[in-house]
Amino acid sequence: MNEAEIKILLASLPVSWWEADSGLSLVDSGGGAFGDERTARRFLETLRADRDSSSGTHGTGTYQTRFEGRTFDVNWPDFDGRPGRRHSRGMAIEVGAPSEHNPYAALAELAPAAAFVRDTTGHLLWANHAYAHLYGTTREAVIGRHLADIAEPADVTRFLDMDQQVLAEGRPVRHTLTYQRADGCPGHAAGYRFPVRWNGARCVSGIYVDVTDYAQVLEQRCRAEADLRALRDYSGLACVRLTPDGRVSEAGAAVAEILRVRLSDLIGRPADTLLVDVPERTILHGVWEDLISGRRRSARTSAMLIDGEGMHRRARLHLSTVGGTAPGVSGVWAVVTHFGLRHQAQPSLTAAQVRILALLATGHSNAEIAEELHLSRQTVDYHLRRLRVLLEAPTRPALVARAYVLGILAPQAWPPRSPTAAHPSSPV
Repeated sequence: MNEAEIKILLASLPVSWWEADSGLSLVDSGGGAFGDERTARRFLETLRADRDSSSGTHGTGTYQTRFEGRTFDVNWPDFDGRPGRRHSRGMAIEVGAPSEHNPYAALAELAPAAAFVRDTTGHLLWANHAYAHLYGTTREAVIGRHLADIAEPADVTRFLDMDQQVLAEGRPVRHTLTYQRADGCPGHAAGYRFPVRWNGARCVSGIYVDVTDYAQVLEQRCRAEADLRALRDYSGLACVRLTPDGRVSEAGAAVAEILRVRLSDLIGRPADTLLVDVPERTILHGVWEDLISGRRRSARTSAMLIDGEGMHRRARLHLSTVGGTAPGVSGVWAVVTHFGLRHQAQPSLTAAQVRILALLATGHSNAEIAEELHLSRQTVDYHLRRLRVLLEAPTRPALVARAYVLGILAPQAWPPRSPTAAHPSSPV
């Protein structure tokens, strides 16, 4: 809830809030305690007169005051003139009205956040239903009892020490604490304690939200991330985590070793600089857009990688999206499931030359290749001579072997075809 939403909520409650400058002149105010602005300003003038009075005991911190027959608990922290501190803020809550006529009290009693008021000795003067639920009982059963009657001894000591800290400092204190729940399991809560006046006595109030489920989920997530880091660092698994804009944010040592680069040079590097500009790269970009946009959660694809020494290596990738605390994808894990042989950059071949290599790998003769591709025998002979030069392979078996080693033909496909073939029956 932001400040604007809080002000809207206070507009219907018997509360008056204000903001004053260093001269205690009113800058802004609101709340539902007064029906018109003139009455609210008279109330503020009364409070300012109290603060300016040298003989008055109230005017600083938390105190109780009366205005036109009504009683208010006032909290106006001392203003200090430190550089950058331009305003001071205060709040007054009307007290003494029956709870059924006091929407603020009704709200506190039914709120899901656990709220309480204790005296300086540790006796509960007031508690709402959510507070009693933490200890597996009802609010009627806890009001009037000492904290030691409902909480574990170790918790009692800590909680009373916190109460004394709040009273000594005279200001709200934020706490994140653990406590023993009624079922014997540890619970976690986060909230504030602050000094209040209750029936004229100095007391401590608190409001806390139970975050046990959140803490457990966070702990499980931390354990999972630790396990994943161990897997990344010690399993030899080649994996990298990429940011939504395609940069390497985490990487295993195995990836740095395979790519012949230092791990420190790999972190922060755009993943595109590790890819060879081949048709597979365009396909991979399309898969990436589907993952980042949330249209897909995972994908299997392939890519041609280039290492730090300029050598190429075909890789099969498994990509999985990672969710964050906010809606959307916070990253993508890329795991290499298979590496091809490391080789120099393959020559640029035409579609006809790839088709000829695919047919050659199936055992076709030159005449059969010419008939299949509707080419002349002389054209096929020319292409085969050219391929022997480009692939540095003097014989037909060597041509086929080099085509597979260089990744021109897919190693696990039959009939033989290019790794980027759109259809199994198409060679390219």
